[in-house]
Amino acid sequence: MAFPVRAVGRRPVDADGRRRCRWTAGDPLLIDYHDREWGRPIGDDAGHLERMTLEVFQCGLSWRIVLVKRPALRDAFRDFDPPAVARLTAADVGCLLRHPGIIRNRRKIEATIENARRMLTLAAEHGSYARWFAAQATTTARQRAALFDQLCRTFRFMGPETARCYLMGCGKIRPAHDRGCFAASGGRR
Repeated sequence: MAFPVRAVGRRPVDADGRRRCRWTAGDPLLIDYHDREWGRPIGDDAGHLERMTLEVFQCGLSWRIVLVKRPALRDAFRDFDPPAVARLTAADVGCLLRHPGIIRNRRKIEATIENARRMLTLAAEHGSYARWFAAQATTTARQRAALFDQLCRTFRFMGPETARCYLMGCGKIRPAHDRGCFAASGGRR
């Protein structure tokens, strides 16, 4: 069921009277993600693994597909609990490749498992991955570049664009809201 959208000038206005980023396209699932999650800080390791995994699985696909499959991804990846995901084996990968509800891409599945292991390494050194992530400064261009580089070197399937989207999604760098989007000025529900 589509969320009604009416055009006002060049910017769409959704049925609730708010202007949003065009990528939401009046879709309730995308609108909910945009309004409630995108650009919000994440405080725990499972939340970070979930966000990173969603960004990895989104590569080459629409964000809507990933959000539709999100409940199955949560189930398949043990609610994104890093220790549980890190324990997944090659046999588990085989089972996941047959899971009808998820995006069945071997490289992305294996990257998620390896990324959980790498998060655990950082967590062991810093108390938690979330603590390590929160301590990373992004005030200057040099700091942002260093964090991009660190993410790309540390995690699998994490290129510059995926790293940028992950950082925006976590609120570490300012999300690129469309001009006129109510959230561009910090307005949120």
